[in-house]
Amino acid sequence: MRPRFQNRHSIGSFSWGKRLLNFWNVENIKIVRRVIISVVGATILLIGIALLVLPGPAFIVIPVGLAVLATEYAWARRWLKKVRTIASNVVSGHSRTAPRDSGI
Repeated sequence: MRPRFQNRHSIGSFSWGKRLLNFWNVENIKIVRRVIISVVGATILLIGIALLVLPGPAFIVIPVGLAVLATEYAWARRWLKKVRTIASNVVSGHSRTAPRDSGI
């Protein structure tokens, strides 16, 4: 005979654990990961943009923010590729456009 006030879903049973595991399935983990990466990457990118007018290493922080966002978004990968190209051209001394002959 069972006690009258016993709850079938008591803390000692595994039903709460199953519900918790069902909540944290693979799809929910992917969504949470994407949100966290978006927030962290956007924050770093915004700090880098603010450092353009404030004293600080903006040209280091902006690519870091884009690199964080590039782990999840294709548009950030494209921008990061452009930033890398521009940075390598600046470091190597090449200009973005070919110099024109003045004809003088």
